[in-house]
Amino acid sequence: MADSASESDTDGAGSSSATPMSSSASNSGKPSIVISQFRLEELTNRLASLQQENKVLKIELETFKLKCKALQEENRDLRKASVTIQARAEQEEEFISNTLFKKIQALQKEKETLAVNYEKEEEFLTNELSRKLMQLQHEKAELEQHLEQEQEFQVNKLMKKIKKMENETISKQLTLEQLRREKIDLENTLEQEQEALVNRLWKRMDKLEAEKRILQEKLDQPVSAPPSPRDVSMEIDSPENMMRHIRFLKNEVERLKKSLRTTELQHTEKRAQYIEEERHMREENIRLQRKLQREMERREITTEPKYLLNDKIDFLPLSSCLSRSVTGLSYGSHTVGFTPPATLSRAAISHYNTPALHVHGSSSHAVARPSPRRSTSPDKFKRPTPPPSPNTHSGAQQAQPPLPPPAQPMVQSMSSPAAISSF
Repeated sequence: MADSASESDTDGAGSSSATPMSSSASNSGKPSIVISQFRLEELTNRLASLQQENKVLKIELETFKLKCKALQEENRDLRKASVTIQARAEQEEEFISNTLFKKIQALQKEKETLAVNYEKEEEFLTNELSRKLMQLQHEKAELEQHLEQEQEFQVNKLMKKIKKMENETISKQLTLEQLRREKIDLENTLEQEQEALVNRLWKRMDKLEAEKRILQEKLDQPVSAPPSPRDVSMEIDSPENMMRHIRFLKNEVERLKKSLRTTELQHTEKRAQYIEEERHMREENIRLQRKLQREMERREITTEPKYLLNDKIDFLPLSSCLSRSVTGLSYGSHTVGFTPPATLSRAAISHYNTPALHVHGSSSHAVARPSPRRSTSPDKFKRPTPPPSPNTHSGAQQAQPPLPPPAQPMVQSMSSPAAISSF
């Protein structure tokens, strides 16, 4: 724009200088060059147009100058604004960077603090867990030791109880055998007393018959058939003594019957009591064996494997011994009733020949059962033959033997197996 303005100025100056030159030339050249009027007007018009264009260009120049100044002002304002914005941006950036730096420093400090706290907490937790682990291991060792002691105590206690019950069983079996022997002795004593009574009665009857024959011989009477004991008792001189003696014998037989009944009842009660105690002992023994087995199984589960083998080796012989001792308890007297002496003497041989009690598999506790004395049967109680009388004849020898006395069947019924078994 400045170049165009300078060009317009030069053009204007040239035109103005040209006009005087032309005028001077015209003035000087009048004589030589004649300028036409038309050319002059054309030049004038051209000059006017050029002047007009110059004015327009000047106006445009001024306009462009104003625009340039405005643009320069605007550029200056923009530069100032850009500088201000840049300064503000730098300030904001610096502020943001400072803020972020402070935050980063705070975060770093917090991170360091957290790291230190984490290390301290981790160390504290490690120490605490180590202490608790040591305490738990110590408590576990104590509990295992206490459990082992408790199990050993329980096993020893159960073993003592089992041994005690075995000893009680053996003692009660010995008592039972002693009662059986006493029963057999009582039966033998009763048989001996009955036999002595029968023999005494027969001797007395023979003596009375001999006295009767002597009296008949004195009276010169023929010897008749042997009278019955009732007739003899009526015909003797002292019937009161004979009746008293018979009553005494009857009372003695009744007393012996009552004693036999009482002894049999006591024996039955004791036998039932012993059977019940034996059943209770067997149940208790089985219960203790099961409890011992459970204790050993729990001990096998809780203790270490190296103790398992030793406990198993120690327990297996004990359990087998206990099972043999329990299953080996055979009592042959549970089904044996109160048998008469004659049948008892025959059955006792086979019964007493059975093996003794197998407790712990040893023969030290075997009870030697004495075989009862074989009782004499009533068939052996034969009436002794009376002494021959001097007045007896051949016809009298073929006479029937005298009838047995009335007391003999009662006494023989006491000694018979059916009478004793009925009690």
